Amino acid sequence: MKADFLKYQAQTTSHPLAMEVSHAKGSYIYDTSGKAYLDFVAGVSACGLGHCHPRVVEAIKNQTEQYMHVMVYGEYVQKPAVEYTKLLASLLPAPLETTYLVNSGTEAIEGAIKLARRATGRTEIVAAHHGYHGNTMGSLSIMGYEERKSAFRPLLPDVSFIHFNAALDLDRITEKTAAVVLETIQGGAGFILPKNNFLKKVRKRCDEVGALLILDEIQPGFGRTGKLFAFEHFECIPDILVLGKAMASGLPVGAFTTSKNLMSELQHSPKLGNITTFGGNAVIAAASLATLKELTQSNLIPLTLEKEKLFRSHLKHYKIKGIRGKGLMLALIMESADLANKLILACSRKGLILFWLLFEPKAVRISPPLTISEEEIKKGCAIILSELNRLEQ
Repeated sequence: MKADFLKYQAQTTSHPLAMEVSHAKGSYIYDTSGKAYLDFVAGVSACGLGHCHPRVVEAIKNQTEQYMHVMVYGEYVQKPAVEYTKLLASLLPAPLETTYLVNSGTEAIEGAIKLARRATGRTEIVAAHHGYHGNTMGSLSIMGYEERKSAFRPLLPDVSFIHFNAALDLDRITEKTAAVVLETIQGGAGFILPKNNFLKKVRKRCDEVGALLILDEIQPGFGRTGKLFAFEHFECIPDILVLGKAMASGLPVGAFTTSKNLMSELQHSPKLGNITTFGGNAVIAAASLATLKELTQSNLIPLTLEKEKLFRSHLKHYKIKGIRGKGLMLALIMESADLANKLILACSRKGLILFWLLFEPKAVRISPPLTISEEEIKKGCAIILSELNRLEQ
């Protein structure tokens, strides 16, 4: 199977990890030899409830027996999507009340950019250096990392950049700006938290010049930081909220949420201002609904902060120079990129899944399922420390 994988399926690097997956359950992935891997990555933050959560699996099974795809987005009333968007609205502050369901986080970013330009009549988009919002052409255009996008130019015009946490840069947001697009917590850059009320200052500047604020919660959303959404930590409500990853417990999904009035701009001049065939798919909406109910009806979200403390207390080693992030969105900052790379590969051989971050080579990603147990956390941390000691020798 590995040979066929390498021959017939497109690759993104010349050296994929190429684990042959048999099945996954809870905090573990099993390969075809029966070896169990403790998952500290959760599908790059997508499997917030772990693998094959029974509530989500049941919702998927029930929905597939009724109907799957019946019509392009927005034409038919489909109960899972309606119930999901209604519940989501009840959990969000005003004016975030209307949700457009799409297939991925990067597609949601595209829709949010289009909506901002349509609503303001302006063209400029301001994003952050080392920001990451996906890989479609529009999302790539607002990526703040030239090395990864230079090969694909020309990209979207009228995009400018500020430095995350740099209040002095906010004068670059002007009356020409349609929207500012920021990750609430920068992911690919190394899980960088906003400091010194940075997001509140951006919000104030947007209000002053009439620009919209788009917050990308694709990675920190759905409980990963100890709140349902990370912006709740920072007292900054966006005009448009972008969602994805953990929204459907591992199924492909994305969404952007805003006010009813603002979203209505996509209905006219032109009509069908944003369309999608599979967005709002009933099966995926059912999985999203089950996920959101489980998150909000359990104690998983507040326990995330307790589990963060456990990680921090057990991951003390002189070669770990710091731990960035919040909740279960953590990055070990190693003394070198070489050590980070060796640690990830060594832990994989010992049955622990870690991963890299896009723009910070010294970082080791730790983003396990929110359902991970204290015993599993201690087990994984012990492997990390053991491998660091072995690599030192």
